[in-house]
Amino acid sequence: MISNLLNKIFGKETLDFKGQPFQLVDVRTAKEFESGSVSKAINIPLSVVSDQLSQFSKTDTIVVFCRSGNRSGKAKKILTQNGFDKVINGGSWTAVKEHLNT
Repeated sequence: MISNLLNKIFGKETLDFKGQPFQLVDVRTAKEFESGSVSKAINIPLSVVSDQLSQFSKTDTIVVFCRSGNRSGKAKKILTQNGFDKVINGGSWTAVKEHLNT
């Protein structure tokens, strides 16, 4: 799959979360989220991730994503530093959407 290849090239994780319970979290701004996102995703902007830890699943794999993967990388770091061990940086929201539709 092309998205997995691109993820490897750009140093992102492969999007291997199908078949397990997962939570989709768009860490872009509310305005960006309103312009389009992944079905069933929730919006927790990066600027408030640290304040909204209770919104994240303690049991499911968390897939964070944004426009390019930069903010989701920062969100992943915040989450892992706070004890969430099943976090995937999904990269861009379009890559996550494509992965879910394949």
